[in-house]
Amino acid sequence: MSTKIEWTEATWNPIIGCSKISPGCDNCYAEKMAGRLSNIVNTAHYLIVVEQNVSAPFVHRGLQIWNGKTHFVESQLDKPLKRKKPTMYFVCSMGDLFHESVPFEWIDKVMAVIAQTPQHTFQILTKRADRMNKYFERSEYDFGYKITPNIWLGVTVENQEQADKRIPILLEIPAAIRFVSIEPMLGQIYLTDFENPFYNYIDKTENINSIDWVICGGETGTKARPMHPDWVRSLRDQCKETNTPLFFKSWGEYAPFTHEKGFEMVKVGKKKSGNLIDGKQYRDFPK
Repeated sequence: MSTKIEWTEATWNPIIGCSKISPGCDNCYAEKMAGRLSNIVNTAHYLIVVEQNVSAPFVHRGLQIWNGKTHFVESQLDKPLKRKKPTMYFVCSMGDLFHESVPFEWIDKVMAVIAQTPQHTFQILTKRADRMNKYFERSEYDFGYKITPNIWLGVTVENQEQADKRIPILLEIPAAIRFVSIEPMLGQIYLTDFENPFYNYIDKTENINSIDWVICGGETGTKARPMHPDWVRSLRDQCKETNTPLFFKSWGEYAPFTHEKGFEMVKVGKKKSGNLIDGKQYRDFPK
């Protein structure tokens, strides 16, 4: 399926559904989209993974939220097999491939399709790095499903706490490309601070203990939280120092405005906030 996500070309959702596990999940865009899709005849299978938010204020009780279940969408599994043109797929944009309720047997089926389509690139992003690591350990040694060269593995981190939890696990897993998505960015994140126990995140001599790509973006939606420009500048500088490609998606709903007293974040909407950091665009991909 085509997508408006700027850092990929298409989405592929053979597995849908999720649940919230950290602050970055609070205003989940996929949850809102799943709720809308559940009301459409052709995508009624989303009814399996959402439920009515009965605890919300009365005016919002018609909104659907994740119910913690996941669902294997058999009709979507062979989509990449039918496309010969090399395509970059974001896998499970409407869920988490490594959600605790997803059986490894489902993931095996997804990996089998990936192995059969080496012309495509598959970007797999998760907040459950520990389960991703367990899957690939089990797959490689027990079942022979190794990580093929067309797989990019990534983790989402919204603040330093989640970076410290998830990135070290990601770096234990061999992959053609390892990437970090910092969206929404809810705090300062250091990837290269030598005082940090994970200072060796980025090692360009070999593809060991390395982050190969960083995505960053502000939050969107009515409940969006602003992103401090100094957090973004620091991340940009870290990527420059380590020659790590940076894809800055956008400032989200808020844009920084400077004035004689300093600066403030003003809610202007995603279209107006733009994607420039100090007047320059950063939309790089790993080689």
